[in-house]
Amino acid sequence: MTNFDMQTGDVLLEARHVKKVYDKDGKRARGTNPPVVLDDINLRIYAGEFVALLGPSGSGKSTLLRLLAGLLRPTEGEILFKDVPQYGTNPHLSIVFQSFALFPWLTVLQNVELGLAAQEVPPTQRMRRSLAAIDTIGLDGFEDAYPKELSGGMRQRVGFARALVVEPELLFMDEPFSALDVLTAANLRKELLGLWRERKMPTRAIVMVTHNIDDAVLMADRIVVLGANPGQIRVEIAGLPLHQRESTNENYTKTVDLIYRIMTSPHVDIPTLMPQEQPHPNKHAPAKPRPYQALPHVSIGDVTGLLELVHSKGDRDDLYQLGRDLQLEVDDLLPMVDAANILGFAETQEGDLVLTEIGKRFAEAGVLEEKEIFRLQALAHATMIRHIVRDLQHELSHTLPEEHFLSELQEHFSESEAWSQLETAINWGRYAELFSYQEERGVFRLEEPETANHGAA
Repeated sequence: MTNFDMQTGDVLLEARHVKKVYDKDGKRARGTNPPVVLDDINLRIYAGEFVALLGPSGSGKSTLLRLLAGLLRPTEGEILFKDVPQYGTNPHLSIVFQSFALFPWLTVLQNVELGLAAQEVPPTQRMRRSLAAIDTIGLDGFEDAYPKELSGGMRQRVGFARALVVEPELLFMDEPFSALDVLTAANLRKELLGLWRERKMPTRAIVMVTHNIDDAVLMADRIVVLGANPGQIRVEIAGLPLHQRESTNENYTKTVDLIYRIMTSPHVDIPTLMPQEQPHPNKHAPAKPRPYQALPHVSIGDVTGLLELVHSKGDRDDLYQLGRDLQLEVDDLLPMVDAANILGFAETQEGDLVLTEIGKRFAEAGVLEEKEIFRLQALAHATMIRHIVRDLQHELSHTLPEEHFLSELQEHFSESEAWSQLETAINWGRYAELFSYQEERGVFRLEEPETANHGAA
């Protein structure tokens, strides 16, 4: 048995057909179509369950958490708490963020008391409840200490105590362990799970955003995997029985491997990715074609290193094992895998990364041949790179201002992401020696027109 049964739990929180778009300054500019962050999100949070939200960068995990909390308003759809529509911040939940967000001039006790003070709880009762929360979270004896005197793990404990002291029905956690070292995170995770499973916490449900697949499998009764561009729920996976939530358990390893397979195969339908012996999930969405190709923000050196490592292992390696070998979280590994896929150097097959023939050549090539291969693959497969080269070719001066390309990107991405996409395209194009970019003037120039013409459409 898991720690939770959806058939008996009451629905505490629900998102119905929620959509969120990037609207500049809260207004939709005339003639534009703002990029969609989240699209048609339908999600229920039940009493008694621990839910993990997983997804690649850009899938809108944290945005969804803020929508559920009432910190953001959906563009379309609605958020309901106990079947009542919500139009502002939900007073029945608390949030623990990645950053500790403690006031440095206040003691531990004073930091924990803040939420109760905002609720106008009488001072005597405020102190009693705060001391109890501090004791529960393992900080007894540090009530009068200031944040600068505490380690990172202890500061995060203060954050948990501050969230729990108001006795929220829902506890939200946004990457709560990512700022901690491995041992501290493991210890705090274990203690938090102990408090939750022994019902020593006042909260009735927990929702956690994480990029760590192991954390999700270890802690959650239900794992919600999101896709990106736009963010949507791809699949919901039931958590393992409590006795199987150990890294040495075979089913634990299979579940982690399955999630890697789903997250590294964004354009493959979920039933195709499920093992034959495992029943297909009841709730999953068909793969959606990407409306506009997004370049992963990763250096060419990292992609080269990944391909060389896989080549040294016989041109095929398990993605889960690759992440462990490279000591990378999934959010760091996925952009490298995505870049290798886009450039035609590798494919994901059944949870493995498999080099293509051109990928094998690239892994074996010297510097000059490596650049030539990359140049041809970027022109053939990277849409933005090809557009930049094409437009530069059509100009008599072979130059164009950055605004020319930025305006195209802003039709599909938020303003900040459009800049990030352009920066990635610049880095890739420079490496391939397709064009140069003068940062102080914001001008692109075709590097070698006769070379760039080869293969550009």
